[in-house]
Amino acid sequence: MKRIGILGGTFDPPHIGHLIIAEEVRISLELDEVWFIPSYTPPHKEDVKTSPNNRLEMVHLAIENNRYFKVNPVEINRVGKSYTIDTIKELKKNHPHKTFYFIIGADMVEYLPKWERIDELMQLIQFVGVKRSTHSLQTHYPIVEVDIPLIEISSTLLRERLERSETIHYLLPDSVYNYIKENHLYEN
Repeated sequence: MKRIGILGGTFDPPHIGHLIIAEEVRISLELDEVWFIPSYTPPHKEDVKTSPNNRLEMVHLAIENNRYFKVNPVEINRVGKSYTIDTIKELKKNHPHKTFYFIIGADMVEYLPKWERIDELMQLIQFVGVKRSTHSLQTHYPIVEVDIPLIEISSTLLRERLERSETIHYLLPDSVYNYIKENHLYEN
């Protein structure tokens, strides 16, 4: 049975922090693949800056050099707000011979009690929490913890820098940076 990590997110834009998390969890848990699942409209955010198709393309570009990384557009294809419970049910139905591990940052671990149908979701999938310096992994939910190299990058930071015409060099793959520039994303 294949072991698949799931890394969901807005990816607005995807950056090296996402890639480091995915790779470190893959290695630590001996996963066969990590699937990046960009959301169409995340239920907890209202400030998505780019279209779902732009974000999907940026994720494709970000992961193109890692054979263990894949993109799954399940939430983009669904359109509208996507809840993790719906995504996991669909993945398990369509891939019954795979075991899934849902990767979340410590900020999301703290938010778990507010997730849609969290108790049911906990029965369907193993959550994997990765540490961030500003958040703790303390929760009463069963979370597998994975230590990753600490790198404090956020998509918000990158968007703010781009809006101010500041450099984001080395914070995301060159292919994503070039796509952003070619498509005039995150400009004022």
